[in-house]
Amino acid sequence: MSKIDGDREFLAVNIALLTVSDTRTLENDKSGNVLQERIEGAGHKVVVREIIIDEQSLIEQKLQGWIADGEIDVVISTGGTGLTGRDVTTEAFEAVYEKSIPGFGELFRMLSYEKIKTSTIQSRATAGLANGTYLFALPGSPGACKDAWDDILVHQLDARWRPCNFVEIMPRLLEK
Repeated sequence: MSKIDGDREFLAVNIALLTVSDTRTLENDKSGNVLQERIEGAGHKVVVREIIIDEQSLIEQKLQGWIADGEIDVVISTGGTGLTGRDVTTEAFEAVYEKSIPGFGELFRMLSYEKIKTSTIQSRATAGLANGTYLFALPGSPGACKDAWDDILVHQLDARWRPCNFVEIMPRLLEK
């Protein structure tokens, strides 16, 4: 059974938080605020938070910079994972992955289905790895961000979570 192992130490991870939007600012970025509150509430550190417009090349450049930054363990984005012509976050993330984590998107949509039924089919939430950095692209709604954090990421980014979690394998992500 999944649970927190009280014998293990909590290890805070450094997270870069990205909002992808043509219209959001720090003042009205509800999804970014939801994620920052939850990340910090869980004991992790938001080392950088930015908003960038829906342009694939700009998103890829931002991701590449953060992937190269040894201080950043995880990148979480919100927005741009839908089906419209301006939704290019998924393509940008997939362009930089060295390995994809297909189970993340599958699990997110399964959990989302319980709340919004077939509307979840429009989500292209995705996750992967690059240069030892975890990358998670979430939809732009506050509800979707809450679901992804509360039901998946808060556990997988906690080294105490059993039977396994993303944090415990971080030292081995760059093995060859």
